[in-house]
Amino acid sequence: MDGFLKDCIKRFHYYKELGDKTLEQLSEAELHWIPSTESNSIALTIQHLHGNMKSRWTNFLTEDGEKIWRNRDQEFEVQTTLTKQELLDLWNQGWNCLLDTLAGLNTTDLQKTIYIRTEPLLVYDAILRQLAHYPYHVGQIVYVGRIIRNEQWKSLSIPKGHSQAFNDQMKSSSPKH
Repeated sequence: MDGFLKDCIKRFHYYKELGDKTLEQLSEAELHWIPSTESNSIALTIQHLHGNMKSRWTNFLTEDGEKIWRNRDQEFEVQTTLTKQELLDLWNQGWNCLLDTLAGLNTTDLQKTIYIRTEPLLVYDAILRQLAHYPYHVGQIVYVGRIIRNEQWKSLSIPKGHSQAFNDQMKSSSPKH
């Protein structure tokens, strides 16, 4: 597999993992919490990511990425009846669709033209487009999760005030040049 594809798959896995670790920390009610009238709950963000991923990555090389069966506006309608498990199922279905599609691509596919809302894009550019889009929303999920959990938040990276200790640990464990 092409190095570009491997690197993109690695990055997508990383952002999914950030979301996974955030979702693990939250209750069903917390997933539906809306910070303000103009904001989205984590549940709505999951609904949107699911709809986008399924639309973009289903029949990726052969159909427009904006499928006629997708109802984007509905992705932002509050569905308080969705359980945490149902939301996790949507989350995983979307990511699996994306990752399975990427795993099936090869180097020659990167120069093919696909369409999103009739806009022509080279495959590698379409991948980069989504590699910017999905982390944007994962960042929203993490941020809202941190607000909700506050002092109970389990850090997903280097906790505040521990940068030097982390750097020292990295130096001591890295091979000497």
